[in-house]
Parts: sequence; C-alpha cells; structure tokens
Amino acid sequence: MSRHSLRENILNAGLKLMFQFGYQGATVRDICAAAGAPQGSFTNHFRSKEEFAREVLDRYFAGTKQHVKRAFDDMSLSPRQRLKRYLDLISAVAADRNWNLGCLIGDFSLEATSHSELLRQRLEEIFAEWRTPFADCIAEAQAIGEIDSTFNPTDLAEFLLASWEGAILRMKVERSPAALERFKTIAFQTVFKELK
Repeated sequence: MSRHSLRENILNAGLKLMFQFGYQGATVRDICAAAGAPQGSFTNHFRSKEEFAREVLDRYFAGTKQHVKRAFDDMSLSPRQRLKRYLDLISAVAADRNWNLGCLIGDFSLEATSHSELLRQRLEEIFAEWRTPFADCIAEAQAIGEIDSTFNPTDLAEFLLASWEGAILRMKVERSPAALERFKTIAFQTVFKELK
C-alpha cells in the first residue's frame, strides 16, 4: 500500500482539526503537527490558509454528497421518504459524534464568511449545488401528489437545508438530538406532510 503524500496528510489533518476547532481555531502549526509534516510543507502545497480551507471544505462537501446519493438513490423509497432518509442518515452520523460536531459547511458559514470572500463565494456555490438534488426530489414528490405543490421546489429545498442547519447548531449547543428530532417531526407533519 502506498503512503499518503504529505499534502493528503495535511488535508486530512486539516479536515479533522477545522471540524473540531473551526477555521480560526485550527492553526497551520497544529495542522502540520497533526499531519506529521514540517510547517514548510504547508506552504509548498497551499498558497494560504484560506485556499487550504477551501480544499478542506470541498473534501467535506464530497462526503456530504455521498450521504445525499445514498439517501436519494434508494428508489425503493418514495421521494418524500428519501428526503426523510437523508435527515435520518445525518442524524446517525451526528449520534456517532456524540452530538458535538455538526456540519463544517454551517460552521464555516458562521465563522469564515465575514473574513474571507473566497470562502463566502465557495459556500454560496456549495449551497446552490447542495439544494439541487433536494429540489429535484421535492419536485418529484409534488409531481406524484405526495407533498403539497404550493411552493417552488427550489424554495422548499432552501427552506429544508437552512432549517436543518439551524437544528444542527442547536444540537451542538444542547449536545442532544432533540432539535433534529423536533425539526423532522414538525417539517414532515406540516411543509412536507404526506398528501396520499
């Protein structure tokens, strides 16, 4: 088995530390120490901490898209059930992390957007890409009369993701699944209520 490059080690360490301590809290020195790499390796591979954080964010989002794919590719479920399945999958991931690590996309949105236009723009792109499969799934549910068609599917996807991110923030504060469960219960008995 080939060894990971220092670049890969630094990215992996950065993802872990930025997830745990945030963009500001994870220093380049700490990231390099965790990666077992000299600090000079960081500047050899990344132009700045900001550029590095964008790559870490992309790596995290790639994992998030795998969760979306896992939930939405299950055609044994109805579209509405697939939406709920995604939230259940993420809830299980949060449980594995003892309810204290939420979503790096949400964390960076709170912490980095006022300091970094590069990260703000990348997060805006991520949210636009992230909502697309949700909007498609919602449109499919509306087309078969499974959920109400009053609202535009893209708007509903935005609502779902933004509200879910808020629930994740509360989950981290409370170190409890209560906010996630409350959101799922209310959302799927109101906005995403089954019509059939």
